Amino acid sequence: MNNQTRTRTLVVNALVAALYIVLSVVPGVFNLASGAIQFRISEALNHLVAFNRKYLFGVVIGVVIYNALFSPMGWLDVLFGGGQSLIGLGLVAALGQKLTKVWRRQLLTVCTMSLTMFLIWIEIVLTGHMAWFGGASMLTLGELILSELVIMVISWPVMYLIDKAVHFSKRVQ
Repeated sequence: MNNQTRTRTLVVNALVAALYIVLSVVPGVFNLASGAIQFRISEALNHLVAFNRKYLFGVVIGVVIYNALFSPMGWLDVLFGGGQSLIGLGLVAALGQKLTKVWRRQLLTVCTMSLTMFLIWIEIVLTGHMAWFGGASMLTLGELILSELVIMVISWPVMYLIDKAVHFSKRVQ
């Protein structure tokens, strides 16, 4: 990888991080970007890693910065939210190499990002907002997974169609 390619990848990832933050601020105004029910339009950017794993750091940095600046949970959300994104997208980057079709990598993205929401549930439990087990706790876990699943499924075809026009994988090569 030459210096021009590195610079381009760095700049594109900085733009992805900035876009993540901007797309999270709007739902955040309506208190939909944090807590048990999270509807971050910005989560659609997770699909970028299905097109090229070089997008991983842009998305994760966007999550970390947004959580540091706007999350009511503060630095715990930086740790857990950033960790959830890094683990989920790290799995997509690692396992996705074995999948030749983009739709399969996107399905992997939907599954890993939805299932790793249990880390956000752990954060909520650890901060004393509820007990480990019980009806409310399991409902919250379900809400977290379902809210991520919904945004990831809705954004799947949108990101696929956008890729047909802009070719995500070529933007970081």
